[in-house]
Amino acid sequence: MTQPVAGTAARPLLAGRAAVVVVYTAAMCMNGLDSTIVNPALFSIAEDFGRPLSAANAVETAFLVGLALGLPVAGWLGDRYGAKRVFLAALAGFTLASALSAAAPGLGWLASARALQGVAGGLLTPVGMTLLFRAFAPHERAGLGRVLIVPTALMPALGPPLGGFLAEHLSWHWLFLVNVPIGVAAVLLGAAALRSEEEPPAGRFDTTGFLLATPGLGLLTYALGFGPAHGWSSPGVAASGLLGPVLLALAVRHQLRAPEPLVDLRLLADRTFGAATWLALLTSAGLMGALFVIPLLHQAAFGATALDAGLSVFPEAIGLMGASQVVDRLLPRLGPRRLALPALLLAAGVLGGLAFAENPWAVRGLMFAVGLVLGTAVLTVQIAGFADVPPPGMSRAMGLFTIVRTLGGALGIAGAAALIGAAGESASAGPYRAALGLTAALVAAGALLAARMPAAPPSPPGD
Repeated sequence: MTQPVAGTAARPLLAGRAAVVVVYTAAMCMNGLDSTIVNPALFSIAEDFGRPLSAANAVETAFLVGLALGLPVAGWLGDRYGAKRVFLAALAGFTLASALSAAAPGLGWLASARALQGVAGGLLTPVGMTLLFRAFAPHERAGLGRVLIVPTALMPALGPPLGGFLAEHLSWHWLFLVNVPIGVAAVLLGAAALRSEEEPPAGRFDTTGFLLATPGLGLLTYALGFGPAHGWSSPGVAASGLLGPVLLALAVRHQLRAPEPLVDLRLLADRTFGAATWLALLTSAGLMGALFVIPLLHQAAFGATALDAGLSVFPEAIGLMGASQVVDRLLPRLGPRRLALPALLLAAGVLGGLAFAENPWAVRGLMFAVGLVLGTAVLTVQIAGFADVPPPGMSRAMGLFTIVRTLGGALGIAGAAALIGAAGESASAGPYRAALGLTAALVAAGALLAARMPAAPPSPPGD
């Protein structure tokens, strides 16, 4: 049976859902993969352009800064122009930026194209999640684990081995070329099959919030990205590290007082959504920090190649696939708290064990366990956090959630890089083990927030 959607003609519901899932997965896979695929290829990019590795780091930092610039305005744009229209425009921009990155004749061009790619990615993530969560009721979202796990955790885990393979056997240009056919196909499918829905009133654009939050996030991300490589006391990093938090503090003060804020921080007062959002910060910091450290540990301390280093994290992807099955089956039975709390404690223990594992197969086994237990916690928190968010508020809530999660990933990478950088050019495993200990501590801290999650599983309407 078909159900009409407000403002649109009736279409088969299954076709509408299938289109959302396919287009969302394709777009988010591109975005998730590009957050880590460049890491193992930075040596090749630096060599190709005749620049030092520290300069090549601008490629990754530019992407993160662009991401931070796009995130604050995603919710308002989705409400103002429609989630479908904004999503497809961002997807087209991401695809174009990928092509420009692949054709880059110099490092400046590449960094600029990556910044554009980041801005588009900052719009893609919250607006895409809004489309997906609107298509499924809260009690149906446990089954979305198989979809959500792919772009949010599986693709970042596949990025290092794929990036290492392409850099060694083809060229770094292919890191970006692979996005182009996928992006074009997803835009065409989305334009033809996605449905437009009535959006809540967008209200006036919060210009003050935009002028505070956007540069604040961008400057803080810049400092976190360049601080470990260039030194925290270097003029650009120090200025950004001081000015960024000041602007963000002013932005928070303004957002809490504004009648129509750009980013509605008042949503964090909701017990479930607030706990889920802060949990996302900690789990993202732990996961992205670990994905950053493990390949470096294998290359610097154990002499592995870029491909071998990337493959060291690959078993996590298999564990993540298992996590999607676990959440699908156990969340409706156990509820968020009883599933996420033990999963986070187990994940912290496994990350701590990775700090002392030297046998390659032991490392692979532990990475599989990381994917399984941490992936279970991440999916549980993401699904449960939005169970009580009404459809009209979904776009703004998703934008806030994504901002915090993205900032968490940047903080995790920066913290791990700072611990490693403090040891100078040491080739010993000690600094890397300390960095993995930090990721374990971040995930363990998340267990405290998991206790605030609801105990009861999502119920279908009328129960």
